[in-house]
Amino acid sequence: MRRRDFHFELPDELIAQFPAEERVASRLLHLAASGELADRQFVDLPDLLQPGDLLVMNNTRVIPARLWGRKETGGRIEVLVERVLNDTDVLAHVRASKSPGAGRRLLFGEGVEAEVLGRQGELFELHFADADAPASRVTDILQRIGHMPLPPYIERADTTVDQARYQTVYARREGAVAAPTAGLHFDTAMLDTLKAKGVNQVQVTLHVGAGTFQPVRVDEIAEHRMHAEWMELDESVVEAVEETRTQGGRVIAVGTTSVRCLETAASSGALRPYRGDTDIFITPGYRFNVIDALLTNLHLPESTLLMLVSALAGHANIMQAYRHAVEQRYRFFSYGDAMYIERQIQDER
Repeated sequence: MRRRDFHFELPDELIAQFPAEERVASRLLHLAASGELADRQFVDLPDLLQPGDLLVMNNTRVIPARLWGRKETGGRIEVLVERVLNDTDVLAHVRASKSPGAGRRLLFGEGVEAEVLGRQGELFELHFADADAPASRVTDILQRIGHMPLPPYIERADTTVDQARYQTVYARREGAVAAPTAGLHFDTAMLDTLKAKGVNQVQVTLHVGAGTFQPVRVDEIAEHRMHAEWMELDESVVEAVEETRTQGGRVIAVGTTSVRCLETAASSGALRPYRGDTDIFITPGYRFNVIDALLTNLHLPESTLLMLVSALAGHANIMQAYRHAVEQRYRFFSYGDAMYIERQIQDER
């Protein structure tokens, strides 16, 4: 398939710039396995789930990964951390009028500076130090002076509201530079309601990178190469999935990152514990090994995420659903509305 097969017209005013007043206040577009569409509210989600179903959630925690500073020569810079390597070093995107070379210092104020150690492709390896607190880890430094890395289509500066709302209520493991946004719709009361109904919940970790916003630049999507992201899925998740299958329940991924975790760990055909990088690229024609349904947000035109949901529900069904979402004025992207997608009937095992 070609990139243009995943294009749709999206008015700018439908791109959500702020979160809903309450996490659960979003709308929910339901795409059934038959292809039928239904307009719902997110608070209706318990009605779509059954006792014995399993929700798989990504517990990554967004770090304040965006920094502004200057080079030692005076030029202004913007740094977006892509991956924390250890207590002092990161891989990062650096925007500057002229790229800093190895050995150059980047100054951020409050005693914080970073030395450029070198390049890894488009990313810079930076070594951070804090003169005022020499024992500080780089994650401590980011918490003190960093900003929440809002997506490029949110055209405003981050605020204190984003510190809480661009984070799931179950975020635990620091390392993401973009939120697993499907999970932003849950509050603790909704999670408790689902538990009381008998809907089980397990967690995986995938540290979402800034590459999630990179466009597909090739015409033939098979030629696109995915960015790598670090993930972990442990034995408890394998056991929960196996038990769900045994009891006749469904495995429902919360977000495309949870899908990528599950399908990476099941790439051999059987789900196994996995820890390491994943660059899985799911497109129409892919045969899912684990998931039965997906809760997700509404994605960018021509994006890898739109291609993933098309693999699950069928290309025609998804494009019809997105046209409907535009017509019905759904809110799109990270702070937008949600979509509940069941795997299409013809993909049944």
